[in-house]
Amino acid sequence: MTDTASHRGPMLPRNCGSEMESRLPTPWFFVPCGKVLLTSVLAVFFLGAVGWAHPQSDRADVALQQGQRALDAGDIEAATRKLEEALELAPERVENARALMLAYLQGRRPAQAAELGREAVARWANDAVLRHWLGLAYFQSGRNQEALEQLQQAVKLAPRNVDIHHDLALVHLAERQHEAAARALEQYLKRNPRSALDRVLLGRAYLNSNRTMQAIAEFQAALRLDPRVPHGHYHLGFAFASLGRNREAVAEYKREIAAGEPNAEALYQLGHTLLELGEWNAAADFLKQATELDPRRADAHYDYGKARLLLGDVTSAIALLERALELDPTDPSAHYQLARAYDKSGDTEAARLHRQQFSELKARQQQTGGMATGRVRE
Repeated sequence: MTDTASHRGPMLPRNCGSEMESRLPTPWFFVPCGKVLLTSVLAVFFLGAVGWAHPQSDRADVALQQGQRALDAGDIEAATRKLEEALELAPERVENARALMLAYLQGRRPAQAAELGREAVARWANDAVLRHWLGLAYFQSGRNQEALEQLQQAVKLAPRNVDIHHDLALVHLAERQHEAAARALEQYLKRNPRSALDRVLLGRAYLNSNRTMQAIAEFQAALRLDPRVPHGHYHLGFAFASLGRNREAVAEYKREIAAGEPNAEALYQLGHTLLELGEWNAAADFLKQATELDPRRADAHYDYGKARLLLGDVTSAIALLERALELDPTDPSAHYQLARAYDKSGDTEAARLHRQQFSELKARQQQTGGMATGRVRE
């Protein structure tokens, strides 16, 4: 798993499969699908530059310098033109390949970055920067396994470059490889302990590795560093809820909602938790907002329908539960609640059919384990 940070320079689109894990937004994530953070350590392009300094008349040098200035100024198109010129004039210089790859990545052109990266890595196989950038190009393209291969090679070549560990962690998170993501983030945070966002990411990795108390500690540390860190309160609330500490979860979800823009995931989790606490009216209010923000959320319609049924509003409950079933026909829970609702409405035949469908779907449903994912299907 939703995307969120400025501490590491320009941002690239993330691939997140959801929640990338349990119900984490993936608002994040929820972290809520996403965006990958690209390290803007531009000085690496000039490693070794002292040995090849040329007069101003050298067109390749001039083009590289102009491209670099445009890149620093955020003019990606102008930077790309100049850096393409520099590489054409001096294709033997690794600095030109590095700079142009970064321009392609910042310009959201991963296919061109990957093509250039493959050629450059074939020529300079032991260059950690090129492999790092190539890994990011693959990640931008959704080719996560290839991204992992390149980033792992980059780590071997430059084990002390913590920014590579950071981006490797993002790919591991996208692949739900939470233990590996945690290890990479631990390495990054040794050098950058005050990065609130990365402490949230580490907390997510811990939470999905069944290390809930460690996750809580990371979320709390992140919020001490930055009380408005994106999704910090949400994830802390989710961790509390996974331990059954629902009152604490409710308080954190409310802080998340108060801190920023309306968030369907936080609204849903708040409504769901209030429903479990028996606060049906309050639950219905937040669940209604969740369905309005995200009309295709089956779980929000299900819980909202269940809340309306508990409040005695059978007609609304049936409509909401039928909609939940349309959105997720594989969920036996909707059939179970509809059987109850139709019983209350007096339609015993509809109730019988839904009860039968519930039993059939439940029998085919595989047993699941692991951390809490929002609700347990009846």
